[in-house]
Amino acid sequence: MSIEDNQQRLQKLIAEAGVTSRRAAEQLISEGRVTVNHRVVTSLGSKADKTKDLIAVDGKILRFTANKQYIMLHKPVGYITSVRDERGRRTVMDLLKTVSDRVYPVGRLDYESSGLLLMTNDGELTNQLLHPSKEVSKTYLAEVEGIVTRDKLNILQRGIRLEDGMTVPAKAKMLRPGKDSSRIEITIHEGRNRQVRRMFEAIGHPVIRLKRIKLGPLEIGKLPPGSWRELTAEEINSLQALSNTNGGDSDGRKR
Repeated sequence: MSIEDNQQRLQKLIAEAGVTSRRAAEQLISEGRVTVNHRVVTSLGSKADKTKDLIAVDGKILRFTANKQYIMLHKPVGYITSVRDERGRRTVMDLLKTVSDRVYPVGRLDYESSGLLLMTNDGELTNQLLHPSKEVSKTYLAEVEGIVTRDKLNILQRGIRLEDGMTVPAKAKMLRPGKDSSRIEITIHEGRNRQVRRMFEAIGHPVIRLKRIKLGPLEIGKLPPGSWRELTAEEINSLQALSNTNGGDSDGRKR
């Protein structure tokens, strides 16, 4: 390994390369899945120089690029939020074949859900945005079975007990009550697996359709399903400002 001052911890470099978060990178190192100059490294305190050392995860050499890309994708239903799928299902990468640099999803949208998905090769930003302390807001449009009463909405807003614990209070607003279903806008600040679906199931109103329309300062607007666009400089700056707070809402203010 290099011994110069530009050495950095391996977990930080793995996150910077967009492979995974720092915490998950530590697990990869502990499992002996990381090599530096073809030598397995298992110490979490190990460092390397990305400009000189050959760093690999599961035998795949990490590539570091100065060209950071930030992409908003409108994920359609029927795509996996993953770089690859062992079952051969379509992934969001199939929608980004014309993107020159490899990018990775920030967080997930489940197979049956659609909407805004941030894709980037900025591993540090990804790590920051996914950290629970940031409380990045996520807003969804949910069509659910039945007519949701004000009392049920209040339960969502106060927090509801799921099998993995109480949820943080959400914002929930009725947009359109119908004869057999309700259309609701809901904003959460957590990233649990299938959380919105489980919240509505817990109050007796299973989700029919679910679309994410906002992620922090980003809004999907009129971007068609299956389409993507690069973020504007203003949007990138807003994300970076949010990632530098100790916790914040969609406007980047501390909570």
